[in-house]
Order: sequence, then structure tokens, then C-alpha cells
Amino acid sequence: MASSWPFSLPPGNVPDPSPVPVNATEACPGAPFLGWMYMAQPIYIVLICAVGMVGNAFVLLVLVLHRVSCTVAEIYLGNLAAADLLFVGCLPFWAANIVNGYNWPFGEFLCKSVSAVIYMNLFCSVYLLAMVSIDRYLALVHTMTSGRTRSPACAKMTCLAIWAFGFLMSTPVILFRTVMAKPEYNISACLLRYPSEGWSLNLEILLLVFAFIVPGSIITFCSCQILQVLRNNTMRQFMQVRKETKSSKLVLLVLLMFFLCWLPFHFFTFLSILQKLGLIPGCRWEAVLENGNQITTFLGFTNNCINPLLYVIVGKHFRKKAKEVFERSAARKRRKLNLASSASSARTSIITLRNRV
Repeated sequence: MASSWPFSLPPGNVPDPSPVPVNATEACPGAPFLGWMYMAQPIYIVLICAVGMVGNAFVLLVLVLHRVSCTVAEIYLGNLAAADLLFVGCLPFWAANIVNGYNWPFGEFLCKSVSAVIYMNLFCSVYLLAMVSIDRYLALVHTMTSGRTRSPACAKMTCLAIWAFGFLMSTPVILFRTVMAKPEYNISACLLRYPSEGWSLNLEILLLVFAFIVPGSIITFCSCQILQVLRNNTMRQFMQVRKETKSSKLVLLVLLMFFLCWLPFHFFTFLSILQKLGLIPGCRWEAVLENGNQITTFLGFTNNCINPLLYVIVGKHFRKKAKEVFERSAARKRRKLNLASSASSARTSIITLRNRV
């Protein structure tokens, strides 16, 4: 199946960078739809990039500039915003690549590094969300015994381990991604070139297991436990539980949006594995999987710019922090203006006195 991102993620393990292979246009239904989709992709990428950069940069600025130390959940969400910001910062390269007819103009280093960052984001994001769900689970279900494990120092070490794990999982992209000449299309494309065909199938299975099944199981279990506590009137009488309830609702909404955005992509990854195993052969299935892969990939990317909007719309605590940061910044500017005005008045008075003398 033709695809333009690593392991069904654009931009990836494509043996062929063209949106529609030459011999597939007549044989496979759905190819005209792909042609239309590839024209729309750069516009959609630029939109995601603009919203994601502004939103995630805003979240990071609020968390960094606020005087009060971040909570454990905010440390995880801050790292999530950093991962999303890094991700959307790489998207313009691929928008330019698509506009340029898949002729990669940025060299070998950026071919490897941009692809690795995009792939690493997928793993870092889902495991940071898994840790957020574990933190909420400990805060609500094990309120009295989770003090040591919910320390900011422990959260920072966990984030460091997640970034290292994401980098480790992106090493196949670093090793096998390269700029290859495609004489039949008169381009030099940034592609994944595996030693054998089995690598593609094995790494898709790895992606499905470690980027969805494992973290998804953790998130599902923790979310179910959290919902039980939120529905338990007896538990809600405890002051600590009431304190954690508001932030838990925001976290649950963030988790829900992540699943809504990425579940379709992983479903089509599963179908792609079945097709490569020969369980769902046929050109029609190839066209369906190609179309579905492209649509669900960009649906997943939408998640990278949704979270900041959720923090602002739903997160009362975050809005309070943002307001305090803004008010403090405005007060600092007023003080500077007052000082400048006072200095100007003093200079004017001195000049007036000198003129009188």
C-alpha cells in the first residue's frame, strides 16, 4: 500500500512518494479522491501548524511564567505542550515537500531529523497522557497513599524517561530514512528504505502495540476508576477528592479527545497489517486503506492543536493562572511606563530650573 508517512504515518515508509502510482490510477478506485486530498493537505497542515504553535506556546508561557510551582499533572501537560509544539514546528517542512511534488529540498539531515521528531511525538504524547491518567487515578483512588509517587521530582524524571523512550522508538526512522532519487518521477524523495520488506510489517505491529494498545489499556483502566470515584457521592465528601475533581474532569476530556482523534488512525494501521499479511488482499482494499490512512492521519494531527483550546475553555485553574500572568505582566508594564514618565517629568523640571537660572 502506498503511504507517505512512517508506518502509515505521513511522511513514512513509502516505496513510492507519489500520491497516486502511475499504474494504480486506472486499476484502483479512489485514486481521484487521493489526488484531491493531496492538494488539500498543505493548506490543512499550515492551519494545524498556526493554531498549534500559538496555542501550545501560550500554554508553555503560562506554566513557565506563573510564580506558583506546577502540579504533577501540569508538569505532564506542559511536556505534552512542548512535544506538540515541537511536532507542529516540523509540519511546514512536509507542507513544502508536498507543494514541491515530493521533491525533498532540505537535505539528508532534515529528512532524518524532521521525520524522527514527528514519529517521536506520537509515542511521547500518548505516554505523557498515560502518566496524566495515572496521576489522576492515584490522586482520586489512592488519595491517602500516593504522596511520594506524586512528587514533582518524580514527575520530571518520568518525563525524561518518556522523552528517552520516544527517541529510542524513533531510531528506525533515523537509521533508514534517506533522500532517494526517483528517476521515474524526476524527484529526490525523503523515504524510508528498510533492509527487507519484513521490517515494515514488524514496525507497524510495534507501533500498534506500543503506541496504542499498551498506553490505551492504561488510560482506559485509570479513566474507568476515575469515573467511578467521580460518581461516588461518599468519596466526593472528602476534601482532597473534591479538590482533585475539577482538574480530573479536564484531564478526562483531554484523554477523550486524544482517543477520538487517534483511534481511527490505529484502526487503519491494524487493517494495513492485515493487508500486508495477505488477509485482506485486493486493489479495492488498497484504495480504501490509502484513503482512510490519509484522512485519519490528519485527524490525529488535529489533536496537537486541540489541547490548548480545552485548557482555555474547560480548565478554570489554567484560566486563573493565565489571568494572573497577564495581570502581572500588565502591572509590570504600567510600572515601567510610570517610571519613564517620572524620569521624563524630572528631566523637564531640571531643564526648566536651569532656564530660569
